[in-house]
Amino acid sequence: MALHRAPPAALEAGPPLTPRIKALVFDFDGLILETESPAYETWADIYREHGHELPRDRWVQNIGAAAWPFDALDHLASLVTTPFDREAVKARRESRKAEILAALETMAGVRDYLRDARRLGLKVGVASSASDAYVCGHLERLAVRDGIDAIVCRERVARGKPFPDLYLRVVEDLGVAADETIAFEDSPNGIAAAKAAGLRCVAVPNAITAELDLSGADLRLDSLGVLSLEGLIARFR
Repeated sequence: MALHRAPPAALEAGPPLTPRIKALVFDFDGLILETESPAYETWADIYREHGHELPRDRWVQNIGAAAWPFDALDHLASLVTTPFDREAVKARRESRKAEILAALETMAGVRDYLRDARRLGLKVGVASSASDAYVCGHLERLAVRDGIDAIVCRERVARGKPFPDLYLRVVEDLGVAADETIAFEDSPNGIAAAKAAGLRCVAVPNAITAELDLSGADLRLDSLGVLSLEGLIARFR
């Protein structure tokens, strides 16, 4: 009696395999360094000195975006009725912010993720709407620059976040496919950019962005310190 065997493809039928993770891409502000709180609080202090409150709901629209819809200096100037030296106010605020940022350490879990990425043979990138000098300066200060294979900042693309350009460029520089890459973001603008580029995205909010709508991400973690990199990758299999 002849036996009829099912074709191998029929035996193996099932959902397509998820592509293997080959790279990680980090946002910078609010993700590698918790710069969002100092950025907000230094302006909030200036506002209070002039008898006003910085509108948090308008400020957070800027987070992660290359083009800021809310200008804190212009807004404050419109509220103040006494003589107002715009350049002096701006310089004082920038000086205080720089002083705070210079003392910051990486956020929880970041160094562990960078170390484990290297151990696992993953490539690492940074995609930031900030300037190259600012991002690279802090990465070098923190002694983590050598662990990053590609850095793409606002100077290298036509459009910043929430457009996908930064992420499209960084995966190209890393030599990986978008669906082989996990992005780490703290804001709706950043999440939108990563997802539009085809990356998987993990939301890691900070004190300023924790109450924003981060539902566009594939996964949300309170910090990178709560889950190992290997544990995270397992979630995407």
